[in-house]
Amino acid sequence: MSILHLLLDASIVVQAVMLILVGMSVTSWAMIFKRKKILTEALSDAKKFEDRFWSGIDLSKLYAEVSARQQANGMEALFKSGFKEFARMHKTSRQSAAVMDGTHRAMRVGLSREVERLESDLPFLATVGSISPYIGLFGTVWGIMNSFIALGAVQQATLAMVAPGIAEALIATAIGLFAAIPAVIAYNKFSTQVEQIESSYINFVEEFANILHRQVSSGDQG
Repeated sequence: MSILHLLLDASIVVQAVMLILVGMSVTSWAMIFKRKKILTEALSDAKKFEDRFWSGIDLSKLYAEVSARQQANGMEALFKSGFKEFARMHKTSRQSAAVMDGTHRAMRVGLSREVERLESDLPFLATVGSISPYIGLFGTVWGIMNSFIALGAVQQATLAMVAPGIAEALIATAIGLFAAIPAVIAYNKFSTQVEQIESSYINFVEEFANILHRQVSSGDQG
């Protein structure tokens, strides 16, 4: 017996289960590599922007640099949305509370969008990690059930008769675990990274809001 021989001789249901699990595994691995790249870039971009932000550069100049790019993500997007709303509100309202309230709302919306972008694909990884073992177990149960049904048609059962059916059925469970384990590990790791990035975004939003609040307050006093 070889694994390939067992796969080819498996029942249609067990083969369908295996194909589903292989498809889920391939898709989850593609998402793992994609998500790893996105989160790594998000961490790196956040550090670079923070260094640029705290370098003492004029905020208007920094906003012009960010706006010149085709697409802003991460902290750049939060800064862009916050500064844009701050400038707009500051022109139409002289009440610092109203200006800062609008600025905060704009940055909260931007924060929600960025976190949603970072968390993309994570629900699928969680689903693969939770249901793959059960799908594999279904294939195993089905295969073993068919093996015992076939044994009922013979007068004398031997291990050699039942072994191939049980072996091919157990492969379904193995494939299910092979699909689930990497997905669970990746989900836990990426969830932790997203929480860290979200925390850094929240801290930046609050620090940036304090800077803007000081500017609008000094303008009111002047």
